[in-house]
Amino acid sequence: MAQRHHDLTDSAAGAPVTGDALAGYLRARATEFLRALRLQRAGGSHGGTDEAAEAARALRRSARRISGSLHTFRALLDADWSEEIRPELAWLSGTLALEHAYEARLERLLLALQRLSGATAVPGQGAGGGAPLPGTAALPDPAEASTAPRTAPGTAHPPATSRTAGSPAAASRTAGGAPVTSRATGNGAVTSRATGSTSAASRAAGAPADSRATGTATASPGPVATAPAPGPLVERGNLTVGAAKAGALLDRQLTLARTRAHSTALQALGSSRFHAVADKVAVLASEVPLTPDAPGTDLVPLATAAEERLTDAVAALPLVTAGHPYNAEALVHGLSPDTAPHPQDAPWHQVRLLLRLHRYALEVLHDGDCPPDARLIAAGEALDRHRDASEAAAAAAQAARTPRIAPATAYALGVLHADQRHEVEAARYAFQRAWQRPAVTTA
Repeated sequence: MAQRHHDLTDSAAGAPVTGDALAGYLRARATEFLRALRLQRAGGSHGGTDEAAEAARALRRSARRISGSLHTFRALLDADWSEEIRPELAWLSGTLALEHAYEARLERLLLALQRLSGATAVPGQGAGGGAPLPGTAALPDPAEASTAPRTAPGTAHPPATSRTAGSPAAASRTAGGAPVTSRATGNGAVTSRATGSTSAASRAAGAPADSRATGTATASPGPVATAPAPGPLVERGNLTVGAAKAGALLDRQLTLARTRAHSTALQALGSSRFHAVADKVAVLASEVPLTPDAPGTDLVPLATAAEERLTDAVAALPLVTAGHPYNAEALVHGLSPDTAPHPQDAPWHQVRLLLRLHRYALEVLHDGDCPPDARLIAAGEALDRHRDASEAAAAAAQAARTPRIAPATAYALGVLHADQRHEVEAARYAFQRAWQRPAVTTA
């Protein structure tokens, strides 16, 4: 199962790659770090959010490569200096990555909710962008209605109780779950007003839209909508109604986490700890603290050791099980009350880190211009999807533990959690297929 990467054997057969190549690689990555730091400061001072985000990604990218190379080739570097700067680079990279991780996680979960609900509207449309599913027009949420406030804060008008014919759960709340109050105007019209802000989640979940909340609604006499006969459409409707509220809950939680991560990143970039790291990287751009024997030492054995650690970790994975589609292994312990990360995911996350170190070692051997390997690229993408799906499932489970949420909301979050665990399983299957493929390098 362990496969020797042919780039390492080719390097071993040719001229030896020595510590001088490592020094040149580290200097180049340090220069990229300093260039990204200047762009980040320029983008922040001029209010360019896109430029600042791209600069932050470049900072993370160069910091990861410096830290990974210091780990793989630490035998050729000053031990005290290497052990001092490597954890600091890992801290910086992790701190800067949190905001983007929360943003991507929220987008992933909202798209999954929309897909599971059968919605046709794309994210970003208004609450009325998609039509409700059949069987959902008259499915009020009694559990949430019992806990909803009778009137909005700051108004003394009671909510309207009449319903228009064919309207979905007549003006009880918005798609994001915010209560809606109704006021009778002088001409007999009933004006509905949402008391909570419509979040991005309610727009993404779009299709259920218990109340369109477009500003005004005229109450007209007509038959009261009745619930459809029990059947599969009713269960699908409950998921759709709950998906809007589940999306709003996830939006609140993950947006708050993203805001905190953004503040933490800003504080980190202005801290003395970060300036100390930047000073060390600035020194690294001009002088790499190699050991006396490093300039003439071959790097291939150290890179080979990194590859062997990767292959040993992959050999410990349950690839035989992962090679069977729909094996449901990722759903094991899905109902565990433990809030710790899923135990079976940790070995896969470790393989992802070791694969990254292996790729960085290949970059050092090829002076930063490593030819792309389709096998390693596919395996890395599968492990990235595995990590993203695992963390998204954990976020859905955490949201489901929120006290006093409606049964439909909890049900939607449970379905969402199972969906993301199935994505974990699919990513493992994709990795197994990619890893068993022969190594192919494209020029």
